[in-house]
This record gives sequence, C-alpha cells and structure tokens, in this order.
Amino acid sequence: MKREFNIIIEQDEDGYYIASVPELPGCHTQAKSLDKLHERIIEAIELYIEVDKKKLEKTSKFFGIQKAEQQ
Repeated sequence: MKREFNIIIEQDEDGYYIASVPELPGCHTQAKSLDKLHERIIEAIELYIEVDKKKLEKTSKFFGIQKAEQQ
C-alpha cells in the first residue's frame, strides 16, 4: 500500500537541515544538504514502517502547521 506523509523541514543554527514526520512519532533525520535530507527521510520512513507496522495503523492524520510571531 502506497502512503503519503507530511515532512517538516527546519534548519538549525549550524546550517543542518532537520526533517521530521508528524504522523510517525520519533521519525526524523538531519543532513547538510536538502538532497541528502530527502534521501535520509525516505529511508527513515521505510525503516519506521518495517519495524512497527501496527503503530503505523494507529497514527493520526496531520492537521497542519502554523507560525506564531512574538511581539
């Protein structure tokens, strides 16, 4: 079964990109480039699914992301 996942990408203070998958708690990775990050997050998702398929069936739907600004 083919599934789609939302991926959140951030950049830390050292310039590394960090990707996480909200629907898969604990599924995240990092890399110096976006191309390498994409490869690594796909691999992380595949490993997550391989290790715990039951947990995947129980995941909730991702609703969205919002940015707040402090005044």
